[in-house]
Amino acid sequence: MEDRQNGDGLPAGAGILARADGASIAYHRTAGRTPGVVFLHGLQSDMTGGKATALEAYCQAAGYAFVRFDAFGHGRSSGEFARGTLGRWAADAVAVLDSLTEGPQVLVGSSMGGWAALLAALERPDRVAGLVGIAAAPDFTEDLMWAQMSEAQRHNLLARGELHLPNPYEPARPTVVSRRLIEDGRNRLLLRGPVNLACPVRLLHGQRDRDVPWQTALRLADCLATDDVEVLLVKDGDHRLSRDHDLARITRTVGELLAGLG
Repeated sequence: MEDRQNGDGLPAGAGILARADGASIAYHRTAGRTPGVVFLHGLQSDMTGGKATALEAYCQAAGYAFVRFDAFGHGRSSGEFARGTLGRWAADAVAVLDSLTEGPQVLVGSSMGGWAALLAALERPDRVAGLVGIAAAPDFTEDLMWAQMSEAQRHNLLARGELHLPNPYEPARPTVVSRRLIEDGRNRLLLRGPVNLACPVRLLHGQRDRDVPWQTALRLADCLATDDVEVLLVKDGDHRLSRDHDLARITRTVGELLAGLG
């Protein structure tokens, strides 16, 4: 692990985690007590978003350890986005858990990060004390991408290896869907059977989410093995849940979970 600060022009707490394959994960870490919090961002987002920084501010004020990071192909981390997969992004989260945290951790995953957080928790159940999903999107490659493609789009994806889809948040930067993303996702689907997690789980989802149906939260709650699951539906909430009162709700939910674990 390489944790560079200041001397390389990085702000205090920022660093680069080197992976065995030569890739690198950019992160920002705040010291504090456990259980700590690890934030996993969404697809084509990064660790500088409002939810990540709001949670960081909360953890700093409350004295909890906190880590946010950029997954492979996102933000300041290395890699080409089109080569990313759920397996890779979940492995990044496991590497962060193993190298940058100590003791029990609460994983907070937004959208794609929610799926990656679930996969990481299944990989490290002894390290994950709790999980919070914000518009968590398990199985989105199959249920929301592949299922909504036309036959022509599926043919082009399989023949050419990738497909460019409109990005409603950044029209100038379309979402590149690769064949490897779809195929890897099929090996990691979670909503087809039990999700064997024993830790408490909290799921927040906006009912005006146009990207991930809010019913996904209910499907996930049904699949989770633990009975300690709470689903909070926000009637006027969109996919991002980044308004000030959304952020307050998220930090309150995480804080209550941390207090219960502590």
